[in-house]
Amino acid sequence: MLFDLPDHDTLYRALLDRDPAYDGHVFVGVTSTGVFCRLTCPARKPLLENTRFYDSIAGCFEAGFRPCLRCRPLDPVGQREPMVSALLKRLEDDPERIWSEDDLTALGYDPSTVRRSFKRHLGLTFLDMARLRRAGQGMDKLAGGATVIEAQQSAGYASGSGFREAIVRLLGDVPVALRGRELLRADWIESPIGTMLTVADSHALHLLEFFDRTALPTELKKLRESTRSSIGFGRTPVIDRIERDLRDYFAGTRLVFETPLALHGSVFTKAVWDELIAIPPGTTRSYSEIAASAGRHTAVRAVARANGANQLAIVIPCHRVIGADGSLTGYGGGLWRKEWLLRHERKVMGLR
Repeated sequence: MLFDLPDHDTLYRALLDRDPAYDGHVFVGVTSTGVFCRLTCPARKPLLENTRFYDSIAGCFEAGFRPCLRCRPLDPVGQREPMVSALLKRLEDDPERIWSEDDLTALGYDPSTVRRSFKRHLGLTFLDMARLRRAGQGMDKLAGGATVIEAQQSAGYASGSGFREAIVRLLGDVPVALRGRELLRADWIESPIGTMLTVADSHALHLLEFFDRTALPTELKKLRESTRSSIGFGRTPVIDRIERDLRDYFAGTRLVFETPLALHGSVFTKAVWDELIAIPPGTTRSYSEIAASAGRHTAVRAVARANGANQLAIVIPCHRVIGADGSLTGYGGGLWRKEWLLRHERKVMGLR
């Protein structure tokens, strides 16, 4: 089987490396302390001879271990820190507010702690996120036909140059070019394996990618060009829908998505994506098998390119495609995420 529990030495190396691919799937019991942990636990690592590995929390309890108070293995994988959740709610409640470090201090937070936590969870600081939200407010005004100065003032920017720079960083467009143009909406969705950026209109999902993917800026540029639209931060019913679908997926109550999709690709590329969606959860196919299913037996490289062009991570399950020899191959979100997703699906389907 693809995901039999690895040998003890392999798991111990994963523990030393804090390998996130095993998070939620494998736990370590430490005989010298009597606790069990995630393999990503930040605590000092035990000696090899003091470790026991289990594929379930129940196994840890049955062996007499108690949960670690530091990595909290009973909590859902990838759960947000309370401070991050609280500040994000404040940002959603008042997106036009101009935040400063003094404001954070007044709320009882240490600004440096907030900065590190947001960088760890979302890839950018809270203050940067607040500025992006304000820029998004200005973009809404521009899309509605407001003048640049009206949009700038709505976004809370004191200078026109600062507002222009914020818009260009977000969209690659200057403010004047945005007047009256339809906007796609973008927002962050938290998942157990990292923050994801989602882009949608009022009808369909256009993009869903891990926020730390290096190709994300290029994908956003391609999306703007293919839709001839711009992207502003905000919510649509489709984003709310995919957030619910993802929550159910990671909870193990849903493995088939029903969110409507906007697919941007050639006829062949879309045919490959249809084949990916047809792969049953918890199973895998090789590139050559996908090519054969799509009626193009010799088009293995073309299938690989179509697989790599997928902008809807998890929903179009390119993580279910493996090498001809059964090995895990390239995945834009990182091989550790590919392994995590396959382990998760096999566990839900009772295949492990």
